Amino acid sequence: MKIDLRSDTVTRPTLEMQRAMWAAEVGDDVLGDDPTVNALQEKAAKLFGMEDALFCPSGTMTNQLAIRVHTQPGSDVICDKYSHIYLYEGGGIMLNALSSVKLLEGDRGRISAKQVAEAISPENDIHSTLTRLVSLENTMNKGGGCYYDFAEIRAIRKVCDEKNIPLHLDGARLFNALVETRESTLQYGQTFDSISICLSKGLGCPVGSLLLGTKEVINKARRFRKVMGGGWRQAGFLAAAGIYALDHHVDRLKEDHQRAREIGAMFFSKPEIEEVFPVDTNIVIVRLAPGLSEADYVKKLADAGVYAVAFGKGLVRFVTHLDFTDSHLEEMRKVIARF
Repeated sequence: MKIDLRSDTVTRPTLEMQRAMWAAEVGDDVLGDDPTVNALQEKAAKLFGMEDALFCPSGTMTNQLAIRVHTQPGSDVICDKYSHIYLYEGGGIMLNALSSVKLLEGDRGRISAKQVAEAISPENDIHSTLTRLVSLENTMNKGGGCYYDFAEIRAIRKVCDEKNIPLHLDGARLFNALVETRESTLQYGQTFDSISICLSKGLGCPVGSLLLGTKEVINKARRFRKVMGGGWRQAGFLAAAGIYALDHHVDRLKEDHQRAREIGAMFFSKPEIEEVFPVDTNIVIVRLAPGLSEADYVKKLADAGVYAVAFGKGLVRFVTHLDFTDSHLEEMRKVIARF
């Protein structure tokens, strides 16, 4: 049995999702007349209480579109040093928006209002970049799927309001946070100027992410999406998967979280494991004992039928998802016990 925990992006559409996809009514989204794409965008915007939404191929694109819209050449973006927008998007902040970054050292990737306030560039210093965006990530990938205390987010929002700086959320796994905290999508929509949510991670779609914001933000983002080659044609087949996922795959994320906690527990007593990061949602990160190679460990796991990823020096990551079932969990328990 192959146990693939490299990412929650490896899922296949369920049979019910496939049926929804093939039943979709489609048009041409570049011309604005794909009814299913329009329905997905309207549904997501309403869910968060925001004015508009834009369906895109990836979370990298939705994040980069937001950065491009909010900033100007020569400005800077404040984010944690482990942020996806900085580490895993190909230098897009510099390449697409011609902007710099202010990298903060947060708590497992979660930055504070105090840190943000101290990092904002002075407006009257001609030697400095101008801060034009603050970006948060929730849940935090490099932090092992940890999530923010919403009170801290509100405090960051207050700092941004005082300086008239937009606040963006990389919410690729936001729903993983929401099912744990029981905060609402409307609370997030009222707090952020733009939000990126991914449909192809925990929600189990084959592809796609959404950018949410004001009509002005989305209109600008739609133009830049076209420039970046992101215009869809009959994308309604994919949008139908997104509609199905929002209706049926959110609450079940708790199952992924419970299985992740059980995986974390498997490693606590292993002599080759120095540390298991706290397991808050669906991501498990373990730190190997000194001298052990993460690449070698991942290869040995794969040889035993368990697929994970090296996640930095001495670190290995596992991510639970829709296609990782209780039977996979029990098989993994046997593999790790004898590993």
